[in-house]
Amino acid sequence: MKNVPKEIHDTLRRARRLEWWTLFWQATIVVGMYFAIGSSQSMKSAWVEDLLGLLPATTFLIALHFEQKRPTERFPFGYARFNSLAFLVSATGLVVMGLFLVYDSMSKLVQAEHPTIGPAPVFGADLWMGWVMVAVLAYSVVPPVILGRLKIPLARKLQDKVLYTDALMQKADWMTGLAGAFGVIGVGLGWWWADSVAALVISVNIINDGRKALTISAAELVDGTPRKLDTNEIAEDAQRLEESLKADWGASHVKLRECGRYIFAEVDRLDGTPTLDQMWPDGQERPWRLASVSKTLRVRETVE
Repeated sequence: MKNVPKEIHDTLRRARRLEWWTLFWQATIVVGMYFAIGSSQSMKSAWVEDLLGLLPATTFLIALHFEQKRPTERFPFGYARFNSLAFLVSATGLVVMGLFLVYDSMSKLVQAEHPTIGPAPVFGADLWMGWVMVAVLAYSVVPPVILGRLKIPLARKLQDKVLYTDALMQKADWMTGLAGAFGVIGVGLGWWWADSVAALVISVNIINDGRKALTISAAELVDGTPRKLDTNEIAEDAQRLEESLKADWGASHVKLRECGRYIFAEVDRLDGTPTLDQMWPDGQERPWRLASVSKTLRVRETVE
């Protein structure tokens, strides 16, 4: 791995390895769900969400590939913002598919469709297909629980919102598995509405994760002040950096923006010639986050 800060070199390598494992295990889940869907609405929603689970991992790997590229004549500022673009793509995909699934589930409830889950021949005997669905759903819970827990600390250390969104998707996946199993068993007990209600719960969960991610990614792409990983609040290290640039290095006007995992700062003045590491606030982790501090010629005044 090249053109990344040495402090996060090994962590990024582990994250990349985890994402390749995610694609492998998620693909096995998607294939198993596809052959077990039947007429179940909750199984259909669970399958779509598991299919969506491939998106964050894929965009992370693509963004990481471009992030390592050196600046060119056509892209003189490099490709750090590619991570932000990947984040927006992942968030948009979550929201769009969540809305589609809500519409699909609500339609089934309004029309009072009664799903049927029949028997399937297994080794010469008839087995209720619902048990096959529950078994596949139980399998779909295990890899996301493990992978999601492994990704959270890496995402925090790397300040990587795509990786963090992927960890949230893993959480949504195992919750989906449990909700889907409830829907299938409910159909078996004669609760025709249980399947669509479970699918609706899954869909709302997808939209909620996508909405939060979309808000943060939009702020990042329009050069907003760096945000926290999981909320639209300003990141604490960004607040401390601004305070340090003003108190310790003489800047009276500071503008911070985020490109992927990195922070770029613009100041009106700077006392002395400190290094980037020196300008990072004492006691704060991740000094590699500060990628550039540039002086503006002047702060343009505008008429409101």
